Amino acid sequence: MKLATFDYKGETRIGVVTDKGIVDLAAAAPSLPRDMVALISSDKALAEARAASAKGDAIPLADVHLRAPVPFPGKVLAIGLNYRDHVEESGQPMPEHQVWFNKQHNCITGPYDDVALPAVSSLLDYEAEMCFVIGKRCKHVPKERAHEVIAGYFVGNDVSVRDWQLRTNTWQIGKSFDTHGPIGPWIVTPDEVGDPHALAIRCWVNGELRQNSNTKHLIFNCFDQIAHLSQAFTLDPGDVIFTGTSGGVGAAMKPMQFLKAGDVVRVEVEKLGYIENRVVPEKAETIIG
Repeated sequence: MKLATFDYKGETRIGVVTDKGIVDLAAAAPSLPRDMVALISSDKALAEARAASAKGDAIPLADVHLRAPVPFPGKVLAIGLNYRDHVEESGQPMPEHQVWFNKQHNCITGPYDDVALPAVSSLLDYEAEMCFVIGKRCKHVPKERAHEVIAGYFVGNDVSVRDWQLRTNTWQIGKSFDTHGPIGPWIVTPDEVGDPHALAIRCWVNGELRQNSNTKHLIFNCFDQIAHLSQAFTLDPGDVIFTGTSGGVGAAMKPMQFLKAGDVVRVEVEKLGYIENRVVPEKAETIIG
């Protein structure tokens, strides 16, 4: 099942994507939650959504605007240095432990929305990633049960402002600029994904293939990540996890190739679909209140 958050006729809704389009769950099953996190945290609601999608009328995808499938995640957690070739191109030692940082939730944006080139930096980079979302509140989850708490998978781009990222030991600010977390286009439930650690993942910039890898190359896989994080703190439904990027980022090219206004970045993960975002100059406007 593919679960999407979308705008239609001036309202934000959730639905199920089918071969015919997107079934608006508010119309097909009015008793269901109207919020994605509430939907994915309930096995009963998910079963009802699946049944409703088989009989509900579908809206053509061309008539809706897809938003981030989880527009307002509670936590946005990302692991760094999690593909061997990316570690090598970064000049870092192989990690003995998982390397985690936060992305602020304000970075989350839709699968086809614009990404801002910051007013304060020109060192804008891409990182193609597979992401997943937590569906069950959990703590101290053993690796062999970690699959039970994943509601589904989707595509992400851990957009990074390299000078802001690397000027301090903590990467959070350089990874958290507004719009620098495009995700989507929808949540694909685990039954449709199968093995999440056998998926091709690619990134193009203006049609040029920059990253070409497979999730089988993750150093710490999705289940390792859940087992590790949940030893420290509770994971909640709606928490979004970025699982790491492979080699081929712009900062590692010779010469370096950072994103410019007008560039289009496409990230595709096998079975999950693709996201595509255009880089536009940030409007540096003061906002108070």
